[in-house]
Amino acid sequence: MEVLPLVALVAGCAIVAGLARRTPVPAPLLLVAAGLVAAYVPGVPPYGLDPHIVLPLLLPPLLYTAAVDSSYLDLRANMRPVALLSVGYVLFATLAVGYAAYLVVPGLTLPVALVLGAVIAPPDAVAATAIARKLGLPNRITTILQGESLVNDATAITAYKVALAAAVGTSTGWTGGIAEFLLASVGGVGMGLLLMVPIHVLRKRLREPLLQNTLSLLIPFVAYAAAERVHASGVLAVVVVALYLGHRNWQVDFATRLQEEAVWKMVAFVLESVVFALIGLQLPVVLKGLGAYEGVAAAGYALAVFAVVVAARFAWVFPATFLPRRLSRRIREREPGTNWKAPVIVGWAGMRGVVSLAIAFSVPMNVPHRNLILFLTFTTVIGTLVVQGLTLPPLIRLLRLPARDAHAETLAEAQAQSEASRAADERLTELLASPANALPPPLADRLRTVLERRRNAVWERLGEVNAVTGESADEVYRRLAGEMIAAEREVFVSLRDARRIDDEMLRALLRRLDLEEAAAYREEST
Repeated sequence: MEVLPLVALVAGCAIVAGLARRTPVPAPLLLVAAGLVAAYVPGVPPYGLDPHIVLPLLLPPLLYTAAVDSSYLDLRANMRPVALLSVGYVLFATLAVGYAAYLVVPGLTLPVALVLGAVIAPPDAVAATAIARKLGLPNRITTILQGESLVNDATAITAYKVALAAAVGTSTGWTGGIAEFLLASVGGVGMGLLLMVPIHVLRKRLREPLLQNTLSLLIPFVAYAAAERVHASGVLAVVVVALYLGHRNWQVDFATRLQEEAVWKMVAFVLESVVFALIGLQLPVVLKGLGAYEGVAAAGYALAVFAVVVAARFAWVFPATFLPRRLSRRIREREPGTNWKAPVIVGWAGMRGVVSLAIAFSVPMNVPHRNLILFLTFTTVIGTLVVQGLTLPPLIRLLRLPARDAHAETLAEAQAQSEASRAADERLTELLASPANALPPPLADRLRTVLERRRNAVWERLGEVNAVTGESADEVYRRLAGEMIAAEREVFVSLRDARRIDDEMLRALLRRLDLEEAAAYREEST
């Protein structure tokens, strides 16, 4: 692909995704629509993807950024439901969707139908978890959805490779397929365990944030390539490494953490936006290549596949929720109070997304009915985003699940900060007692004031709000601090414009203000 079309694609996706944030319509749907419109604009070049580089290029960074932000401890505590969804459900959906497509679509062989089933089997819980956090769903449901989306990709891709081998005639039979599945799974986890500690040690030894962030960008691709080299699951290797690094991220210096967060948010934003835009850009080509399956028949197949995808989710979620509790007293004691509402939410939160699209784009050109597989994947992803994505928030409100206790969470945060501040105060007193750490009283008092401010900030969120603005004392403090910093920033810029300081000094002064502003403002979850 030439440079200009590639730049135009990324820029256009960024613009559309940015505009989507100002509308109630989900960004993926607007990106698909924009891509479809652009495909019919004269002069827009065809955007093709090499199937051999799609998975290695798209999946590693997307999985890495999701896994790094996940909680290893929460995932371990919910390993049973996560495993049932990410492994059991994906295999069940692959078989159910594949066999249904084999029965419904004339001329579609069972191996090709199973390729389709594997492609659209894994739900993408990014949108679902964002909605869950925004509406305050119980943390356990959010963790299960997020954990499922991390591991189910590995299950789907491994099942896809087994079905693909059968579709192109290189399969060694179902016994060989099962052996390949087990080898890929165990090997992927093993490769992740082998790489995670050396990579973490290297990250800690590098002192330059730029070098550390360069390494961070390489990590998912290295883990994926190393695992695929030995015919193991690159996806599982990436997830294992990312979970370990995320769990140990506190051991890396603050500058690296700040830069990494910004860099990976940008990477995920660009990749996800581009993938959805490519649906619209390639849909006209796919429709032309449907052949005998075009028109009303193709729409009927799309509706049938979508219905099976939705039904299969509920057919698995309800037994997987209640059957283990019926069979095990230990599970009943550990997970009390579960009713039918939580499985309904988990079942309806089965939207498909970027992973299914990436796998679909990677289907080789010589696979029979490739355009049909792409078409049914596109329609299923769009259908789940429209039907389930738009109706999930009102469904959550209708069922009235117990919300997260924001007061209890803030109280726990305040208690944790209080304990940490007490330890820091004791350490400061110990350090100041040494002649080597002698400080003028105003500077020593400043250290204690900053510590006290940090200690009180969380408690203030539990207190009364401002009668005029509705803000807590902590929010008023941060707003006023921001106004003061903005005033200083304007003065620095005016001094630079008057040639009283140079640009190098301006950058140093602005960076100092930026760090103070970052400390004053606590990032809100989105």
